Amino acid sequence: MKKILAIALLAFPLAAQAQEVTGLWQTAPNDEGKYIQVNVHPCANDAAQICGTITQGFAGATQDNNGKPIIWGMQARGENFWNKGNVWAPDSDKTYRANLTLEGNTLVVQGCVAGIFCRSSNWTRVQ
Repeated sequence: MKKILAIALLAFPLAAQAQEVTGLWQTAPNDEGKYIQVNVHPCANDAAQICGTITQGFAGATQDNNGKPIIWGMQARGENFWNKGNVWAPDSDKTYRANLTLEGNTLVVQGCVAGIFCRSSNWTRVQ
C-alpha cells in the first residue's frame, strides 16, 4: 500500500505541471505578420502527454490548418519543461523534435533537427 501511495504522490506533480501548460496560446507572428492560435491539451491517446491543435489563423494565416495537430507526444521532464515530442511548422510543412518551456504566460516552443539545429518561438497565453 505504501508503494502505491508513493507512486501516486510522485505522479501528482507531473499531472499538475501538465495542467499549467494547457489552454489557448497564440504563436509569435511570422515575417509576414501571420499567426495562429493553438489549443494545448492532454493528448487523447495518453493524458500524461501534451498535444496541441490549431484552432484558427489570423492576419491572413490560412484557415486550412484549423483542427490540425501542431504539437504531440510531449512528456513532462521537470518543472515547466516538456520534451520527447514533436512540433509541426506550418510555414515549412516540416516536423521537428520539440521542447516546451513554460515561463509564466509565455510558452517557448523549440523545434530541432539532429538535436543541434534549432529554432524557437515564443507563444503567448490567450486563456
